[in-house]
Amino acid sequence: MMIIGLTGGIATGKSETAKCFESLGACSIDADKISREVTENCKLVLSRLANDLGQGILCADGTLNREKLASMIFSDKKIKSKVEKILHSYIIPRINEAISQHKISNDMILVNAPLLFEAGLDKICDKTVAIWIPHDVQVNRLAIRDKLDTYQVKIRIDSQMPIKKKIELADFVVDNSGSKIDLKRNVNNLHKLLTFSMGIR
Repeated sequence: MMIIGLTGGIATGKSETAKCFESLGACSIDADKISREVTENCKLVLSRLANDLGQGILCADGTLNREKLASMIFSDKKIKSKVEKILHSYIIPRINEAISQHKISNDMILVNAPLLFEAGLDKICDKTVAIWIPHDVQVNRLAIRDKLDTYQVKIRIDSQMPIKKKIELADFVVDNSGSKIDLKRNVNNLHKLLTFSMGIR
């Protein structure tokens, strides 16, 4: 059994790449999905966020105002760091729990985490994979996907670890600059390499 850490910048295609791995039999753990579940269902998390950032991040019904929180995170690095510290204290244990649950019945477990290196999750992985796309492609995809203007796109991309740095830290790189067929082929080739190197058939 091996644990693969998958990461990449915003709008680089992490979810689509994870699906490609899943189609080859990998079990995927989505850090973003866990983060959403935590901020939807854990009242303690909401309470900690509201205490640190103000009640304004909560809607009238007590749920998280995601747009407000995103605006704060992308405009202030100190707030971003504070929020990540709170969320990671809940997300990382759940990722470790999911790994423990799946490792007996799965040869490959994929940890899909945009902040893989920032959160130290790479330390629990046997190998790490970063997704690469050209900057202009990333800008266009993000603008279209999230309906953002040029300034909004810039601050979101600039708030993250540069793709170049992720590539330097990763063991492998997947090129997602082409079509979905190209991506699937690239993932297939990497999957063969990974399974062969670990003696998995």
